[in-house]
Formats: sequence, C-alpha cells, structure tokens
Amino acid sequence: MEFAAGTRKAQRLELADIMGGAYENQTVSVHGAVHARRDMGGVAFLTLRKRDGVVQCVCCGELDLSQAVEEAAVAVTGTVRRDARAPGGFELAATALKILSRPAAPPPVPVSKRRLDLGLDAELALRPVVLRNLRMRSIFKIQEGICKAFRNYLHQCGFTEIHTPKIVRAGAEGGSNIFRLDYFGKKAFLAQSPQFYKQTMVGVYERVFEAAPVFRAEKHATPRHLNEYTSLDLEMGYIDSFTELMDLETGFLQAAMDLLRREYAADLERLGVTLPDVARIPVLRFDEAKRLAAVRYGRPIRDPWDLEPEEEVNIGRYAWEEWGSEFVFVTHYPSKKRPFYAMDDPEDPRYTFSFDLLFRGMEVTTGGQRVHDYQTQVDKMLARGMHPEEFESYLMIHKHGMPPHGGLGIGLERLTMKLCGLENVRSAALFPRDLHRLEP
Repeated sequence: MEFAAGTRKAQRLELADIMGGAYENQTVSVHGAVHARRDMGGVAFLTLRKRDGVVQCVCCGELDLSQAVEEAAVAVTGTVRRDARAPGGFELAATALKILSRPAAPPPVPVSKRRLDLGLDAELALRPVVLRNLRMRSIFKIQEGICKAFRNYLHQCGFTEIHTPKIVRAGAEGGSNIFRLDYFGKKAFLAQSPQFYKQTMVGVYERVFEAAPVFRAEKHATPRHLNEYTSLDLEMGYIDSFTELMDLETGFLQAAMDLLRREYAADLERLGVTLPDVARIPVLRFDEAKRLAAVRYGRPIRDPWDLEPEEEVNIGRYAWEEWGSEFVFVTHYPSKKRPFYAMDDPEDPRYTFSFDLLFRGMEVTTGGQRVHDYQTQVDKMLARGMHPEEFESYLMIHKHGMPPHGGLGIGLERLTMKLCGLENVRSAALFPRDLHRLEP
C-alpha cells in the first residue's frame, strides 16, 4: 500500500533556477512549450516557454526535431551555458529532446511575435491561444501582483479574508442593472457587490476583505465597462472618518507598486509600464473638482450630481498638472447618486462621506462611510421609496448594533488596464463578459 505524504518533490528545474547561474556548465532537463523555432542550417534554436519566462535551447543537427513544432510540449536535456545574447543571459546546449505532446494544428496566430496586432474582437475570439503570447501573459502577471499585494497588505493590517454568496435575494446597489435568475422557483439575482455581507462581517471580525467577481447587467459597450468583473473589496469597523479608508488605500497602492517593482520587473519592462508615484495622493471635494476642471479646460458642467467620463479625464489631468499625481481622490459625492447605505454629511445632507479614486482619468475605486444606526438607515430607505421589510436580514446588523464603519471596492480590471496602458478594459480580463460575449 502506498500513501501520499506530501514529501515527494518533482525534480524539475524552473527558469529562475537556470538564470540564477547555479547550474552553469551542468547537465539539466527542462520542460516547456516550443514558443518559437529558428532553423539555421545545421543548428536550430528552440525557445521554450515556461511558466515564468522563456529559455533558449541550441540544438545540433543530430537531434531529431521533426516533431518539435511550435506549441509542442517537450523535455530538453542539455548543458547550461552562459551567453549574453540569449534571453536571461543563459542558454541550454541540447543533447536530447523528448516530445511530451504534439498539437493537432498550428496556432492560428504567431504566438511568439512581440505584438500580435490583432483587432480586439479577433483577439478575444482566439483568447485561449492568444494568452500564450508573452506580452499578454505579462498583463495578467501584473494583475496577479496587484491581488497579491492586496491580500498581503490587508493581512498585515489585521483584516480577515471572507467569501460571500454570489446568488442573492436582493440587489445591494439598487437600480435595474442586475441579473435576474430563477432559483428553484424563487426570484434571485447575481450579486452586484458583496456590500451587505462585508458590512455584516464587520460585526464579526471588524476588518474584512474579499477578491471576487461581481455582476452588473449594464447594457454598455464602452471601453470601461464589463458585465462581470473582479472587485477588490474591504470593509473596516471603528473608523473615526471616511478619510481613514483613503489612507488605507494609499498604503495598499504603495505596497502594490513596491511589490510590482521588486517581483514583476520583467513583466513591467515587457509592457513598457512606468509605475506611478503614490507617495501622496491629492484629495478634492466633488463640487470643487468639477468647478476647477470646468474652469481650467473650458467644459461646462452639464450634470451637477455625477461625474461624466470626460470630467474624470479632466480632473485627472488637473491633478497631474497641479501636483504631478496620476491619482486623485474625489470626495463628498451627492447623496442622490450614492447608494442608500452611504452616510450623509450631517452638515450638508445633500452630500455623503464617500469618495472615488481616479487613476489616469478613470474611476477605479468607490468607497465611503456607511450608515450604522438602525433608525437612520430605515428612514433613508423610506425616503427613497424602498421597503425596509425586503431587507430584513441586512437590517438585522443595524438593529442589533454596529460600529461606525466604511469600506471600498476597487475594480481590478480597470486598475490593471490603466496601469498597463491598455485601451479597453476587456484586454485586462482573461475571458471578458460584455453585452455580446459569452465565450470563450
């Protein structure tokens, strides 16, 4: 009888092992996909794609390479040698090659090209193959780094990670942009936000976070909207002011940029990404931000209650010109444009203790302080024509006591898009879901 004890480690070298120089002039075996192949008479160069990059293999004439086509999975044995011309400064002088699997057809696009130069629709239709391109892979490695920094930073700040339902009885944001579904004969919805649940869990753990999908049934086809996206959500109890949330997010962004700089330098370089300076982020009130941008750029204020996309661009431009910041917090959004759980400013109830964070001219975060008093929350619902009895389980937390608290949600794809200089948020989603797309 055999048992799996978790102690047997596969002896497979990874790229970092080779590029570190520890195996120079030693014979090793490396597995990977044939990313590119160049035949130079009696010598062939195979570029193997591995999970963390590529390695060049030099194959002499006596090796049988007839099956080593692009995208074949292979294992190459050879001697590691230093060569400044090779990717990473090392290459493998191959002595043996084993075919592990062979594709049934060549790739529909030249995966090994630096830029694929495909239209967005073609790129998304071929996504399972296109994602093997090194630049494409780097986008989602950087996205991984953002998520890693989010988790690491919040754990260090005493937050507990939670996992909340995505099938819900009522929408957290209200409005019509909610997907309805039949739940065993009952009316249910896909969650627009984990809002109710993360507030609930403040009463349990005080500080909680989640990285998970949310769903918006918005009939948009713009470069900034998705119908399913990943939200980096947090909620924090016992706050004195909503400004604590802005300080917390600034700290996260500082940690994220530091982590990306240290651990994802190759991906940043491949994409030509310049990381923003987040040492300080300017803060403007909503009404003042609109006024300053309108005066500076000659665009009249059309909607006094919300920011239009062009206004976001102009406010971001203003922050860059005035303070050299690619980020800017906009605070005190009008109450009529914020959800029912947003706390109103007692000195001017037309506005709320809430904020958005704009990055390079686009909103990437929405947050603020929440109503924590039971009667205040019920009264605000009634004033909006809502029916508190439909939110009985949510109001339970208010009825039985909640501390002052607040939170925020960061759109992961939007943050990735702006950080990587992409033109469309779909390019920052592995398999985007929009108004027309359900596959791949």
